[in-house]
Amino acid sequence: MAFELPKLGYAYDALEPHIDARTMEIHHTKHHQGYTNNLNNAIAGTDLEGKSIDDILENLDMTNGAVRNNGGGFYNHSLFWDVLNPEDRGRLSGDLKDAIEAAYGSKEEFIAAFSKAAGTRFGSGWAWLCVHKGGKVEICSTPNQDNPLMPGVGCGGAPILGLDVWEHAYYLNYQNRRPDYIKAFFNVVNWNEVEKRYAEAK
Repeated sequence: MAFELPKLGYAYDALEPHIDARTMEIHHTKHHQGYTNNLNNAIAGTDLEGKSIDDILENLDMTNGAVRNNGGGFYNHSLFWDVLNPEDRGRLSGDLKDAIEAAYGSKEEFIAAFSKAAGTRFGSGWAWLCVHKGGKVEICSTPNQDNPLMPGVGCGGAPILGLDVWEHAYYLNYQNRRPDYIKAFFNVVNWNEVEKRYAEAK
């Protein structure tokens, strides 16, 4: 089965004023659709066809640029849409809250560390919160469409929260003000989804 562009669970304008509708529509229907199409083309007729995206990325030949870039782009954006929610966001709680406080001291200190990882990523890339087996969490960032599932990239472990800091994710509304976009992101994080991913991954 070819990979398909995942549907959003909310309208393009649902995240306003934090993320504008036009950016969301272009980001989803143009950028993510492009990665999806190009990934399908890159794996067509190879032994990767029919494998899950996790399996492809965890066992990736990092010299395969087409699969690396487009497989990463497909996975990263799929996670990104899921960890955003305009309404039923929940709040940081439970085991995830305990793990974040153990690693970073408080939610506020975690947000500061995550924001620094996102803000200091040179050029295009992503900031991540990952969970290792046993439940320890770690923040890292990766360039381009790389992600922590790939061999030797980032902090390893399973990504449970990701922030796209490519300019296409924010430039229409925020221009070069990446810190403002990062701050806005935390107004629409779906903590229920992040917590679910944490429980599954630890």
